[in-house]
Amino acid sequence: METRAKARLLIVDDERSIREVLTRTLEHEGYQCETAAGADEALELLSDGSFQMVLSDILMPGRTGIELLEDIKRDFPDVAVAMVTAVAETGTAVDALRRGAIDYLTKPFNLEEVLLSVERALRQRNLELANREYRDHLEKKVEEQTDEIRATFMGAIRSLAGALEAKDRYTRGHSDRVTEIAVIMAGRAGLSARQVEQIRLAGTVHDIGKIGVPEAILLKPGRLTEDEYGLVKLHPDRAERILEPIIRDRRVLAVVRHHHERFDGRGYPDGLRGEEIPLGARILAVADTYDAMTSDRPYRDGLTVEQARSQLLANRGSQFDPALIELFTEVENDLHCCPISDSRMAS
Repeated sequence: METRAKARLLIVDDERSIREVLTRTLEHEGYQCETAAGADEALELLSDGSFQMVLSDILMPGRTGIELLEDIKRDFPDVAVAMVTAVAETGTAVDALRRGAIDYLTKPFNLEEVLLSVERALRQRNLELANREYRDHLEKKVEEQTDEIRATFMGAIRSLAGALEAKDRYTRGHSDRVTEIAVIMAGRAGLSARQVEQIRLAGTVHDIGKIGVPEAILLKPGRLTEDEYGLVKLHPDRAERILEPIIRDRRVLAVVRHHHERFDGRGYPDGLRGEEIPLGARILAVADTYDAMTSDRPYRDGLTVEQARSQLLANRGSQFDPALIELFTEVENDLHCCPISDSRMAS
């Protein structure tokens, strides 16, 4: 709590005699006082941020004390305000209390009551500030602990995703490669650093939902039946539900959920089309498909770079966003992350 010598008060009244009486009384008790003859002058003085309290008359020429109160509560919420009014205007003073004033004083003054009111108002202000500081500190502590828990779970999820891929030598490293491709594309597309990081995180965990797909289906050396494919198609929705408790950013979750949507609306899980599909998900779809096509699978050899590019071009406007396929062809030479043999890279 500020001592009287440190507490700085602003007295606002259009009557010089009132300003002088209050200033003399309060400075005698050790307060530092400044005065203003109206609301506009008061706001100019308050802008330096050094005042703890304002005593303001209600009825003044020009803008009223109530209007000044509203400005102070909006722009200087840590400043305590006591209103000064004639006895006949106590209804207005009570209205001021509802608007955020801490107290009101009536004219003619009982100077002892003025001092008590100022002390009471400053005490209440300091208590509110202390409570808020404690609450903010507590919230920060809780947030730090929550972030630590989320980070721990996120590390576990990443490890789980890696373990899932490690079961199949054909998909080992898939999420890392997809993420690198998607990040390169996102950067070239001019996305912000925050958006790029959202895509990076989504790419890392985009297939975590496959944890619920039986290994017999994931590792099947032939084509999937319709029922088996139906189980695989559940993985984006399942991934979102797995990640929801630990990823607060809905944009990341949306990229994970929608990376198997198609530009023509025939994808899954929600059948979104065109720009209804989040941009990050459209980027991830290109990266995911490219890596899948250029990687060996139990039932086929991976395509060459030229063959994969041809497939992407053939499906622009149907499966993929045409603008992103064009972008992909522009950045293709930067994609050094994919484990493609020399023979596949040959044109």
